[in-house]
Amino acid sequence: QVQLVESGGGLVQAGGSLRLSCAASGRTFSRYGMAWFRQAPGKGRELVATINWSGSIITRANSVLGRFTISRDNAKNTAYLQMNSLKPEDTAVYTCAAKEDGKLGYDYWGQGTQVTVSS
Repeated sequence: QVQLVESGGGLVQAGGSLRLSCAASGRTFSRYGMAWFRQAPGKGRELVATINWSGSIITRANSVLGRFTISRDNAKNTAYLQMNSLKPEDTAVYTCAAKEDGKLGYDYWGQGTQVTVSS
């Protein structure tokens, strides 16, 4: 089992920045690929970014390219999402997820953290 706890959400003005953290406990963090998802009110869940176990392979949604960066620190059992140039349409609940590297689906999920961007 892996337990995930997000932090770092909050209210920010458009153009501002936030850094989300996802702290993992349980099994060896470095075995897991990590991802950030988000879900805005009335919309489906969107995959924002992924990172493999070593940090060598990263993907990001087109909507966040050039603004968001995913990273991880395996020594600290933590994944991050640095969000810059935030827009009101980035408002959502952001959730981190983990999967064993090589698997297709994410098995472990955090509780989510709210990000609100005011115009």
